[in-house]
Amino acid sequence: MVIASGWQEKCLSSWEYRQPDMKLSTDDLLTLHETAISAATEAGRLIAEYANKTVAVEHKNGGDSLASQVVTEVDLLSEAVILKWLQPTCEPHGLALLTEESTDDRARLQRDYFWCIDPLDGTLCFIKSTAGYAVSIALVSRAGTPVIGVVYDPADHTLYSAVKGQGAWRNRQSWGHDLNASMAAKPLTVVCDLSLLQRHDYPQILQALESSGDCPGFSELKMIEVGGAVMSACHVIENQPACYFKLPKAETGGGCLWDFAATAAIFHELGAVATDFHGGPLELNRAESTYMNHRGVMYASHPELAKFIRQSLKSF
Repeated sequence: MVIASGWQEKCLSSWEYRQPDMKLSTDDLLTLHETAISAATEAGRLIAEYANKTVAVEHKNGGDSLASQVVTEVDLLSEAVILKWLQPTCEPHGLALLTEESTDDRARLQRDYFWCIDPLDGTLCFIKSTAGYAVSIALVSRAGTPVIGVVYDPADHTLYSAVKGQGAWRNRQSWGHDLNASMAAKPLTVVCDLSLLQRHDYPQILQALESSGDCPGFSELKMIEVGGAVMSACHVIENQPACYFKLPKAETGGGCLWDFAATAAIFHELGAVATDFHGGPLELNRAESTYMNHRGVMYASHPELAKFIRQSLKSF
């Protein structure tokens, strides 16, 4: 489903006649960070108003999962709110824009930076009136580096954000992460999504994690389902030691750029792991596709934990 994109055409016509690309200063990033927070919180309040109500649901072209194929009227209303805040920043700063519910005009491949937006991640959770959905907004460089990340959880009104080189915040308070904290004798939480739980070889994956000799002293293994990719990643930091991953696969899917860009910015500032499954950088501005199935995704509270998951599941 595609909404009208006149605003995109207006921005693009302006870009075609702009001076050479502009680099953003720290002050620019902090200002845009505040704008993204305003957009995310207003959209989140709108989403909360519709929580636990029956909403219109339609289907769209997507990946190989139901989660990527459904869209509600609330997704579109949330996107409109976010664009009200972010579209005016495009021309002054030379920004492109990519959002889940609109056509990719590929201007992101020409501009130095682009907004990467998921107006309602975890739509299936929202439809079922369960927690696990969120607003996600990132600013990403043309090289694919996330420089701003903003996530708002409408279910419990939690705001997460980060600016590259400036730190991360939880509900506007400076947020740290102790990478030196011992993981021994603590439960390991593996955050799952439906794509993992519904795999035909899920029992073998679980057995491989439970029986791996490389396990760094965990007291037990807990497999839990949280919801969409955005809140699954946030749950990793909120419940460390923990991880969330998507295995590489040939089929189209595996989440999209907008599912991971904002949380990657936050993880990078915390010193936690947000990479592809093999440990390489997330390709957050793929020219070939917006999908991330080609190399998978790895979020982990600690580098040793990411290594443990990769080693345990290397045969998969």
